[in-house]
Amino acid sequence: MAACRIAVVRNPDMASLGEAWQALEARAQPVFFQSWSWVGSLAAERYQAPVLVRASLDGVVVGLALLNRRHGRLCLSESGDEALDAPFVEHNAPLLDPQAPPGLATAMLQAAWRKAGAARLVLSGVPPDLAADLGGVALRSQERQAPYVDLAALRERGGDYLGALSANTRYQLRRSTRHYGQWGPLQLERAEAVDEALDWLAALIALHTASWQRRGQSGAFATPYVRRLHREVVMAGVPRGEVDVLRCRAGEKLIGYLYNFRGGGRVLSYQGGFVHEDAEPHGKPGLTCHLLAIERAMAEGEAVYDFLAGDTRYKRSLTTDSQALAWVELVPRWSALGLLARVRGMRGVVPGR
Repeated sequence: MAACRIAVVRNPDMASLGEAWQALEARAQPVFFQSWSWVGSLAAERYQAPVLVRASLDGVVVGLALLNRRHGRLCLSESGDEALDAPFVEHNAPLLDPQAPPGLATAMLQAAWRKAGAARLVLSGVPPDLAADLGGVALRSQERQAPYVDLAALRERGGDYLGALSANTRYQLRRSTRHYGQWGPLQLERAEAVDEALDWLAALIALHTASWQRRGQSGAFATPYVRRLHREVVMAGVPRGEVDVLRCRAGEKLIGYLYNFRGGGRVLSYQGGFVHEDAEPHGKPGLTCHLLAIERAMAEGEAVYDFLAGDTRYKRSLTTDSQALAWVELVPRWSALGLLARVRGMRGVVPGR
């Protein structure tokens, strides 16, 4: 790590950073949440006290991370404001060149934490090993499983996705396919133009919100800020092939929409909106839309179809594997809060849980 130079810069110029970030992205091929289409959308609003960490090797940028300082907390790829961070970030980490030296992500975050003058480091949706290597004490810590379909492994075994699922799930999917087949062939369309993608996203949001309101909840697009953020993400990501807004139909009958992210061989299933009228008892609009999207991702050579964190029945039914992601708030080991947390931890109580 001695050959790497790590600089911590407060209030970087976002336009210049966007250019540098996308240049590194072209080499790194990251998961979507590490792309500028996500990190840079509404950046001036989300990062009001930004801290950039830049790692260089022989004059070449090999690592970038953007954090925000708020109320004594330093947050990776987030604002630290609950309302602005309502759209969860997952698979979160510094953006690294494939040739970056081992341990660089840890060193970058340690440098930011040390130089930014923040008492706490907040990491959301990161690999658990990254959080563990930073050397702090967790005031709060949670691991959640992110279920996924290992498309690469299935492809090596002949590509039989349905064969990897339980007998009950196969039955549900086949029965639903027959149900929708009465209206015509099933088709999955991708919005190719930004305007079309925005129109389909609006239709998805309407279906999604109506479904959640029937259950007494507001859903994932409840605030004007969240809807505005996703418009920015679509406008940035569709032209770059990083955002898919998909429409599923049987003949001319609408089944639903999916809003997916792509990057680094990984398709991230972010949200959906489905037509439940005329579906029961045999039609499963969500399962059917995901089946078509998974089959398309496999045909296009993607490595993973990822349902993101959350233990829900439909995710367990449709996936073959899962991985852990961590949400952690760290304090220095020898700070007052760190000492208190360690004492309480020894007594079997973890503060903040």
